[in-house]
Amino acid sequence: MASVFFSYSHADEELRDQLERQLSILKRQGVIETWHDRRIGAGEEIDKAISDNLMAADIILLLVSPDFINSDYCYDREMTVAMERHEAGSAVVIPVILRACDWHGAPFGKLNATPPDGRPITQAVDRDQAFLEVAKAVRAAVGRISSPSATPASRRDHASPLPTSRSMAETIFGGPRSSNLRMTKTFTDRDRDRFKGDSFEYIVKFFENSLQELQMRNEGVEGDFRRIDASRFTASAYRNGRALSRCTVFVGGDRCFIDGIAYSEGETSSSNSFNEMLHVEYDDQSLFLRSTGMRIGKGSNAESKLTPEGGAELFWTIFMEPLQRDRG
Repeated sequence: MASVFFSYSHADEELRDQLERQLSILKRQGVIETWHDRRIGAGEEIDKAISDNLMAADIILLLVSPDFINSDYCYDREMTVAMERHEAGSAVVIPVILRACDWHGAPFGKLNATPPDGRPITQAVDRDQAFLEVAKAVRAAVGRISSPSATPASRRDHASPLPTSRSMAETIFGGPRSSNLRMTKTFTDRDRDRFKGDSFEYIVKFFENSLQELQMRNEGVEGDFRRIDASRFTASAYRNGRALSRCTVFVGGDRCFIDGIAYSEGETSSSNSFNEMLHVEYDDQSLFLRSTGMRIGKGSNAESKLTPEGGAELFWTIFMEPLQRDRG
């Protein structure tokens, strides 16, 4: 499995998150694992964690924007080390052009950037398609560095065009093949319960980390997270000591009134009411979450097949509404 390091400015964090979601299929297939500085745990030494992961990465993505170029840390430290490793053949550097800026004169300007022709992702008509081009470039890079015949020179040869989808398949799988390989999958009750439990645990960590980040970024704002038991937690947010938002999130079983992961406004020990709920559903290929649409109205969210991250974002959006309405 190849390790991918994100070098980026925090001003581009939302774009980085969108890119990481587009890379999810590569992570699910065990092709790559990703790392960025938001993975640094409490108590870890920040500079050491970044340096260790930068030096261990197989692929380094430079998320290029005016803020990236303006950042001394990104440009002078991370990019310099990345280019040294690229020149030595110990890593592959891929410039990803997020926003328009004068990047051609930079040390990485000689590399073949993505999306094709270096067109900024934010200027793309279809942003998902632009991020897909980046994912294809990452998959192609993995194919090159994992090839038994790969040499340091071939690893860092980005002057040539990126492989087409057909040549990419031949590089990774050893020959031409059909793309029509999908077969219907079946899911047991155990699969559904495991997915529900794993999704709840993801939401737990998502809220805990988001509350910490919320109070770090906003003066006068405090967050309170409490894990009540294995199936319930509460979260509260205060501005200057005044409670603006409280919620309880809990999970229920198939014999309960709550058959899914429920969001209830306020702190409660009850399990017989909720404002929004995520059910576990499945199609012929995957398990997913679907919201009832009760809290935010029927529509796209109620129809969407949500990942655990998507479900967590939905609950967090509801939680944040009172804070974002408040004028202090």
